[in-house]
Amino acid sequence: MALLIILITCLVIILDTSQSCHTPDDFVAITSPGHIMIGGLFAIHEKMLSSDDHPRRPQIQKCVGFEISVFLQTLAMIHSIEMVNNSTLLSGVKLGYEIYDTCTEVTAAMAATLRFLSKFNCSRETVIFQCDYSSYLPRVKAVIGAGYSEISMAVSRMLNLQLMPQVSYESTAEILSDKVRFPSFLRTVPSDFYQTKAMAHLIRQSGWNWVGAITTDDDYGRLALNTFAIQAAANKVCIAFKEVLPAFLSDSTIEGRINQILERIITEAQVNVIVVFLRKFHVFNLFTKAIERKISKIWIASDNWSTATKIITIPNVKKLGKVVGFTFRRGNMSSFHSFLQTLHMRPTDNNKPLHEFAMLFSACKYVKDGDLSQCISNYSQATLTYDTTKTIENHLFKRNDFLWHYTEPGLIHSIQLAVFALGHAIRDLCQARDCQKPNAFQPWEQILSKCSKECSPGQMKKATGSQHNCCYECVSCPENHYSNETDMDHCLLCNNETHWAPVRSSMCFEKEVEYLDWDDFLALLLIALSLLGIAFVLAIGIIFTRNGKTPVVKSFGGLVVCYVMLVCHALNFASTGFFIGEPQDFACKTRQTLFGVTFTLCVSCILTKSLKILLAFSFDPKLTTFLKCLYRPVPIVLTCTGIQVVICTLWLVLAAPTVEENISLPRVIILECEEGSALAFGTMLGYITILAFICFVFAFKGRKLPENYNEAKFLTFGMLIYFIAWITFIPVYTTTFGKYLPAVEIIVILISNYGILCCTFFPKCYVILYKQKTNTKSAFLQMVYNYSARSVDSLTLSRVSLGSTSHDTATTNPSPIRSHLPAPGLAHTGTKKTVKVSKTLPQKRSSSI
Repeated sequence: MALLIILITCLVIILDTSQSCHTPDDFVAITSPGHIMIGGLFAIHEKMLSSDDHPRRPQIQKCVGFEISVFLQTLAMIHSIEMVNNSTLLSGVKLGYEIYDTCTEVTAAMAATLRFLSKFNCSRETVIFQCDYSSYLPRVKAVIGAGYSEISMAVSRMLNLQLMPQVSYESTAEILSDKVRFPSFLRTVPSDFYQTKAMAHLIRQSGWNWVGAITTDDDYGRLALNTFAIQAAANKVCIAFKEVLPAFLSDSTIEGRINQILERIITEAQVNVIVVFLRKFHVFNLFTKAIERKISKIWIASDNWSTATKIITIPNVKKLGKVVGFTFRRGNMSSFHSFLQTLHMRPTDNNKPLHEFAMLFSACKYVKDGDLSQCISNYSQATLTYDTTKTIENHLFKRNDFLWHYTEPGLIHSIQLAVFALGHAIRDLCQARDCQKPNAFQPWEQILSKCSKECSPGQMKKATGSQHNCCYECVSCPENHYSNETDMDHCLLCNNETHWAPVRSSMCFEKEVEYLDWDDFLALLLIALSLLGIAFVLAIGIIFTRNGKTPVVKSFGGLVVCYVMLVCHALNFASTGFFIGEPQDFACKTRQTLFGVTFTLCVSCILTKSLKILLAFSFDPKLTTFLKCLYRPVPIVLTCTGIQVVICTLWLVLAAPTVEENISLPRVIILECEEGSALAFGTMLGYITILAFICFVFAFKGRKLPENYNEAKFLTFGMLIYFIAWITFIPVYTTTFGKYLPAVEIIVILISNYGILCCTFFPKCYVILYKQKTNTKSAFLQMVYNYSARSVDSLTLSRVSLGSTSHDTATTNPSPIRSHLPAPGLAHTGTKKTVKVSKTLPQKRSSSI
């Protein structure tokens, strides 16, 4: 083959000084002018007519056997070019075309290729020999075709001389993917590697392992058979026989070889599956004779004939058995169908195949649709009767759906893709050039262009619905994905535990470790509030120490209780510091337990105070007795605090809080304290809530006590603040995530701590500092005495009312009332009426203040 190419090239390529070669008028099949010319190679006829066994003269012979399906492929190229011209893809630039009939022969294809390579706008149409063709302007800018791999290989070797782009719509030979040998060859169909792999997989999945194979004696057939043999062996499929047919129908031995192959198939009776790598012309002849011999097998079809209408319309084709084949993906055919509907109105002056088809169609006008294709293929041009153009148009119009039934959608779509790919490449080149001028760019520059623009790092290719991977769109990699090379099929996933990537990233970035750090504004604000709270605690401690002997301090329970509660408040404020900074195991275990124990101790002290207040001013004997039994300050405080200590100890032993890396966020790692046990955490907070609720109940009952003595109102308000803060904390804490989660708990701790501190100590400090006259023993006892007198009067009136109801108005025997007031206070401040009532009481009040 290489020798043949060199021989033809040497014979035809001539120098500038030599005579130009004029081609026959009928050599160009279809032509249309344009600013940029595209060449086309199609096997419109199935063979070249030759009366001799071998050529006697270097002449291009006449072609016979009109192929409707390939004729439709040429129309698909014309239609696609017209679509590009009518669109805005190449604004102001028109594509023209020159389409040649290869007649399924390499020789005719090479002659057409020489014309493609001839110098542009040269009256002598010469191919000039040069050492460098970088600035050479040939007749066309690119070539679409050919269909058969054998022809495409020969054409490509010549086009490589000028690196002219060649886009094939059907050549599937795997060797054509070799960019060293075929640098300017492109295609819109996958190579045979994928087809043979799918065939072998299908055979294995179907449970077959003994098959035959038939192929053509050319590069396509031999390469396809070798690739299939490798794939079959990998799938444990054995090939019983390999038969080869001559590559061209003009070969005189083809009939005999078909008969020999059919004899082999009959002989190999155990072979029921046959893989066929043949051209549709070979398959037609093979199947026609196989039907005559009543051979029924399972035929595995290659993509170049699996959907051929020529095969489907063979008479009695169903008697062959089953045909399982692979085909190319289809596209939208509606526009092409409309194009065929108006075909009869198109001029045939520069379209010889259309004129020939119209003549053949007219000659076969009385043939049924099922036999029409064979009639057109067999009809001899020498015997055609020339009807008038109008009569031909009428015949085409009446049967305009005939061509549509012979359309092979997969190939039509591949041709459309080839034209559009060239259109996009030319558009890219013409963006900064005036492509209405013929020297705007050289053919080899299109090799640098693609159907789709190159996807940059950070992008990936996305299929556009086409079966081919040469046309695609570029989309950005999503978050946490990246691509670090051009034209990647998919983005790579970052390690979500340690890395992240933004949208359209070409690399992964290491996640930053975040936590509530000391230099954070919110952390500084919270620490400032905690330090302010500790300052309040110290100030209150100083005030209470300097006024430790005053009634207000004594009524609080003395300095011991005051110091215990203030220390608890200080520790609560200090515990917020363990929530800030890089989490450590010690801090995680300390912060919750420190807050839980100290806050429980504080609430326990408040609980004893609430009991004391209620006991001091209770006038119900039964309630007084119960409270006296219950009121044991030290055991109450130790027991209540001890229970919390046990809870926290079990928590630390069984499921202690630990440092954990939260990787759920896309861009950062949150370093946080994992509480270890949500149950233990909830139990700790729940226990404090129970104690606070008991305090709230006792404080609420004593809310009407004397003003200076009455802490109950403020304790009630402090407990309400605590409840509101922690009830709000639960939904906020469970729905908040990130480094500011600890800040939520800090805020709640500060609110509850400030609430109790302010409601417990601030009223006392106010009295000590600004109402010193009321902070004396006499004023204090006078106020308590007045409250007691009002309470006794109210109780006496109630007794009198009850006595009147029972008709006992003579005497009144009230129950003993314990005022718990000091005797000196009564003697000094009692009024006459009050003393009189008091004398009727059988018992004397004793103080418990």
